[in-house]
Amino acid sequence: MRAGPSAGDGRTATGAAPHPAQAQAPAPAERRARILEAAREVFARHGYHSASVSDIVLRAGIGKPTLYQHFPGKLDLYRAVLTGHAQDLVGRLRHALTAPPDPAAPPDPAAPEGGNESRLRGAVTAYFDFVAADGEAFRLLFGSGRPREDPETSAVLDRARDDCVALVVDAVIIGSGLDPARARLLAVGLVGLSQAAARHWDESGRGVPREEAVTLLAGLAWRGLGHVPAGLTGLTGPPGVAAIPVTPE
Repeated sequence: MRAGPSAGDGRTATGAAPHPAQAQAPAPAERRARILEAAREVFARHGYHSASVSDIVLRAGIGKPTLYQHFPGKLDLYRAVLTGHAQDLVGRLRHALTAPPDPAAPPDPAAPEGGNESRLRGAVTAYFDFVAADGEAFRLLFGSGRPREDPETSAVLDRARDDCVALVVDAVIIGSGLDPARARLLAVGLVGLSQAAARHWDESGRGVPREEAVTLLAGLAWRGLGHVPAGLTGLTGPPGVAAIPVTPE
């Protein structure tokens, strides 16, 4: 009696070898990831309005029906790309503000251990690290070429900004003891400063070394935040930045 095909010999139940396309067909999650990666590259290069679904499927190596199985249209795909990048930025900022220092890392005189200075520098660093790691993602989030008239796209960006501000608010309150309203005002300023400076650094060709750019910006921010009259009183600014005496009113 002839034995049937075994479960692990790579043949179908009828004994025939599977068709190559069936054997190598990517899983849905892999196809979705491939589509998102292709869309990210096309949107970053052409912007939303000039990018085409044809360009995206060509780069992804799939057909349009496959793309539409995962995303109803180009706008939905664009929102998904933006959401992924926004979550990455928020995650970087959260890690920078909350992660304990790496005991294996060499000491950094520009980022003292603990305290408000290191938290502030961590916030600035998160934006510059995001740009350095993936400038295309940063340009998609904060550059031009977005469908600004789409409320859901605007909501993705607003949510990312609010999440970043909320993380910095918590850090400011921990370090200064300010009330939430004043802490939020300072956090909005720091997030806006970091975002604008990182964008300029990227668009101007990154002529200033990243670490130096972070130190300059953190010094500028700390020179002001270091004299907020609360728990920060009496702390010094970062190296090379002279303290400004606080004159009582």
